[in-house]
Amino acid sequence: MIARLRGKPAANTPEGLVLDVGGVGYLVAATPSAVRRAKNADEVTVETYLHVREDALQLYGFAERAERELFVQLLSVNGVGPKVALAIVSGSPADELRRAIVREDAARFTAIPGIGKKTAERIVLELKEKMATVVVAPAGGDDVDVDEHVVARAALVELGYSVADAERALAGTDRDASPEERVRQALRRAA
Repeated sequence: MIARLRGKPAANTPEGLVLDVGGVGYLVAATPSAVRRAKNADEVTVETYLHVREDALQLYGFAERAERELFVQLLSVNGVGPKVALAIVSGSPADELRRAIVREDAARFTAIPGIGKKTAERIVLELKEKMATVVVAPAGGDDVDVDEHVVARAALVELGYSVADAERALAGTDRDASPEERVRQALRRAA
């Protein structure tokens, strides 16, 4: 698999970004952030994913590894192909999209052209458990309690709970307590 390309941006066409790497021009369907990074640069490094089909080999490019990792996770969702996954990753920073999945915010995905309600719900349903182990940083003042809940839930998942069991265990804890204290309370109640 071609995981990364470093070269001179040769062109930006409607089909994608063309990178000249050692005299070979690679056509890369890239996120807007990767295209911005390549603009007016003498040399650029692009994280890539090679999608192989029976009739085509297609390179997808990303400005950073987090974008590529989310893209690959999206490809694991039934009904999400590389073009839809690229559209999703192109719409917002990867950490914001991960936070939307953890919070089960399917509406965030329906706002993206080409994604209907069922696909958005499938993305949330199939990736929620994978994303629950990622510690989500606070996004703002009023979201801190939600993020602390996510941290506590992620800690329980790391200890072997399923996401559903972790939610049930946290339901009986003090919502104003720190994530660490909520985990302790949940473990005491389970014992």
